[in-house]
Amino acid sequence: MSKQPRIAIDAMGGDEGVRVMMAGVALARRRHEGLRFTLFGDESRIKVALDNHPNLRAASEVVHTDQVVEATDKPSVALRKSKNSSMGLAIQAVKAGDAGAAVSAGNTGALMSMAKVALRTMPGIDRPALAALLPTLGSNDVVMLDLGANTECDARNLVQFAVMGGAYARTVLDLARPRVRLLNIGTEDLKGTDEIRDAAATLRGAIALPMDFEGFIEGDKLASGDADVIVCDGFAGNVALKTAEGTARFVTDLLRRAFTSSIRSKIGFLISKPAMHLLRHHLDPNNHNGAVFLGLNGVVVKSHGGADEKGVANAVHVAARLLEEDITRRIAEDLANIGALAPVEMPAK
Repeated sequence: MSKQPRIAIDAMGGDEGVRVMMAGVALARRRHEGLRFTLFGDESRIKVALDNHPNLRAASEVVHTDQVVEATDKPSVALRKSKNSSMGLAIQAVKAGDAGAAVSAGNTGALMSMAKVALRTMPGIDRPALAALLPTLGSNDVVMLDLGANTECDARNLVQFAVMGGAYARTVLDLARPRVRLLNIGTEDLKGTDEIRDAAATLRGAIALPMDFEGFIEGDKLASGDADVIVCDGFAGNVALKTAEGTARFVTDLLRRAFTSSIRSKIGFLISKPAMHLLRHHLDPNNHNGAVFLGLNGVVVKSHGGADEKGVANAVHVAARLLEEDITRRIAEDLANIGALAPVEMPAK
């Protein structure tokens, strides 16, 4: 990295507490040795955790606050805490230019609300979207957005999500021209709502953008590897994500029960243990941790509340990578081309 950024960390977010957050950030720093951090939260607890990670302690500044956004706080309540909470101070550091990105494992709704109010959306973006990487059977993961930030979207929003998702895929998946598809109830051109069909018409004409729009994809193909970016509204995206997570848990629990049901099954488990380990690794959410609020004037990464240190490290890695590749600039460059390329008039804002 030619210029190492500083990342603001909400040390108090997450189900596992300060210890796991600090262990994860320390693990990330071993991968990005030049990174600097500002850690927001209870100073005494943070410093105790840093005693186990001298490499992180040497690269960090601690800013004390005893205010924390709780998992049960509504966004309106969290906004009132934004000036003094660990989450709010991390986002304010990005706004002030004191940090290039913020990472939090706290309340998703609160994080989204605070980030939108503090950082505002980029020119040309009506609404930010929550994007994440999901595992597939293909050669790489798939970027999916929106995963819950916007329950209702018009065609203009979906087109903007496609542009942002394409820029994100080029950054984190190293793809020159990611394959983009819209989530729909069928693959035929006449299927779906007016918003989805209008968005598809616009994207088909955007041939100069660094992406290949390949039409619609159905829910049963999310993990097929047939797309690099899948675009949908936040309602459908969140339902799809939770269904996928539930299915993964169902499959692993079912296999666990099957392999412990008899002596014969246990022998079968020993024989298939390497394959089971590979399956567990592929489905482990910590290996894909780090959802991003795209479309803001700053980088904000959401770590899963239940992430372990490996998951937290992955979220920090995502933030560092987005800063290295200047994701905001990439999105802005692509957005500048939409107006000239769209074959249909984009719906009014």
